[in-house]
Amino acid sequence: MTSEYGWIAEGYQRFFGHLPAGIDDRIRLAERTGTESALESIERMREQLIYANPLGPKVQQLVHFGQLVALGHEEPARLHAASAIHHGATLEELVGVVETALITSGVPAYALGISILSTLSRDGD
Repeated sequence: MTSEYGWIAEGYQRFFGHLPAGIDDRIRLAERTGTESALESIERMREQLIYANPLGPKVQQLVHFGQLVALGHEEPARLHAASAIHHGATLEELVGVVETALITSGVPAYALGISILSTLSRDGD
């Protein structure tokens, strides 16, 4: 990754506790295709809407987890659940998010969320 874009990696590392897969690829592809300005715009928007959001990182991650579970996006939901834990969320709070997803998105969302949390809780034991 070009050091010019180190600020992007730093933001992800602060928010997730690590650099998620694909971020380096995103930067390299933008450089290769000459779309750096689009990448910078997207990442500046993330800074404003996510990193500077008044909800704070824990609540932001709980919201992201719930939205992604409701949409059925397993891997991103798993990433955001782990990040919520990194920012202090409890298993009870995460289960509360999954139970709310049941109301808005049905049993498939609930089952997906429980599956993710079961795996994360086993990994944390």
